Amino acid sequence: MSRRAALARLRLTRHAVRVPERLIVAPTDLRSIDPFVAEEILRGRIPLAGRTLEIGDKSPFSLELPSQGFAARLHSFGWLRHMRADKNDHSCAVARSIVNDWISVHGRRIEGVAWRVDTAAQRLIAWLSHSPVVLQGTDGGFYRRFMKSLIFHIRFLRRVAATAPDGEVRFRVRIALAMASVAVPARSSTLRAAGQALDREIDRQILPDGGHISRNPRAALDLLLDLLPLRQTYVNLGHDVPARLIPGIDRMYPALRFFRHQDGDLALFNGATSTLATELMAVLRYDETGGQPFKALPHARYQRLAAGQAVIIVDTGTPASVDLSRRAHAGCLSFEMSAGKHRFIINSGSPKFAGNRYVQMARATAAHSTVTLNDTSSSSFSRSDFLGPVIISGARNVTVERSEREDGRDVVLASHDGYLASFGLLHERELTLNASGTILTGRDRFLAPEGRSPAKGEHRASARFHVHPSIVLIQNETDSVVMTGPDGETWMFTSPGNEVRISEDVFFADASGIRASEQIEVAFSIAEKPEIRWFLSKRR
Repeated sequence: MSRRAALARLRLTRHAVRVPERLIVAPTDLRSIDPFVAEEILRGRIPLAGRTLEIGDKSPFSLELPSQGFAARLHSFGWLRHMRADKNDHSCAVARSIVNDWISVHGRRIEGVAWRVDTAAQRLIAWLSHSPVVLQGTDGGFYRRFMKSLIFHIRFLRRVAATAPDGEVRFRVRIALAMASVAVPARSSTLRAAGQALDREIDRQILPDGGHISRNPRAALDLLLDLLPLRQTYVNLGHDVPARLIPGIDRMYPALRFFRHQDGDLALFNGATSTLATELMAVLRYDETGGQPFKALPHARYQRLAAGQAVIIVDTGTPASVDLSRRAHAGCLSFEMSAGKHRFIINSGSPKFAGNRYVQMARATAAHSTVTLNDTSSSSFSRSDFLGPVIISGARNVTVERSEREDGRDVVLASHDGYLASFGLLHERELTLNASGTILTGRDRFLAPEGRSPAKGEHRASARFHVHPSIVLIQNETDSVVMTGPDGETWMFTSPGNEVRISEDVFFADASGIRASEQIEVAFSIAEKPEIRWFLSKRR
């Protein structure tokens, strides 16, 4: 159901709806608090999404907002958690004033970014979780107005839940409705129905190996930040916990650890961006599953090589559906490597605050540590306003073989057909990690399937290895580069017989915003050299 249709139905039934007098509970918010944000808001400045809006004594909703990202974060009200840093009457009054302004301006106008489904779901969760801040010292008039708006949100989300964008958005809607069913007085049938709907979403979206259907490593973290407080709220109130909630959470933890690098951050695949260490630790402290990370996520389609102090994570999959491809990246066969306390080889990641232009740039194959052919991506994205930025062609079939040699070497051999339709070639990549985790051997080659010839013309490939901004690169020989981490740990990249060069790069996923970085490139002609080999060797 569209937002317009949802509004029409809400208007038809709004006079028959009973508004509860009070809230039962405020679920916990595990996300970190930044006292600086609270101080700025109290001074009449709102810092969100890398921008700051000067509001003085005005309502932020009467001003032009600096960016779409800022608007989404303002309207989602996740920033309310920062007001808990010093929960005095003045702080609460300022927070309540902004909530009251929102209700006045946007409360019944279901349009724009304020009523995007994901924004509305996040806002409902935030209002419930931080209701003690909003309601401290209030009068009965505002309390009732606040409750009426909560009920309006609940009814809106119920109307749009089944047709909400697939993936995290639809999941978050179900979490919001389940949270509302325990926080707001409701009939037992409402509580049961919300739990059952959440169960169905858990079964559908959390794969058997614990990965999320979006294939975004960060999705599990973002969802657990809401699922864990929801579980605890059910328990604290003595309600029956939805049958799939606890098993679903337990299934997600090993997948979350699978994507964790040696520096503690999560891998940057398929829309993932920087991770706050405080948020990751807030979730991992509840991990009761234990054990070593899996060697592979066969359903999410990732591989992991680990030995000594080295970890390599490889993307060996494609989007599960067209709808889920809206945020997927063309990074098939890309990999990341961390060693010791640092990430060395990474993907460029997805920007946290930048506009859509940069978000789309980050999805290109060239923004990943893999090989591009003829300066094209292995998957093509739609530019249609009607379809949205879905993947419309490219990699569909990925083959993967995993083996372990007698000397302890761990090998992943994979190929994809992303360049088959355009150029008649398959990309095959082999990654081998020795038993001590000190040498990663790579082989990249392009080959035509049996019975088929490559497309005519010269085909040039470029193998890119994006390097984390904290790593210092120094050209050694024409075929080698020295990589040194902040603590002195050093690795050598070599590709015998090939020119290896250092070039400028962009790191999209830095916590502070887009920043300059460097990459290692190896360019080669398919006709002259259809295969290259390269090595990453630890020096000290």
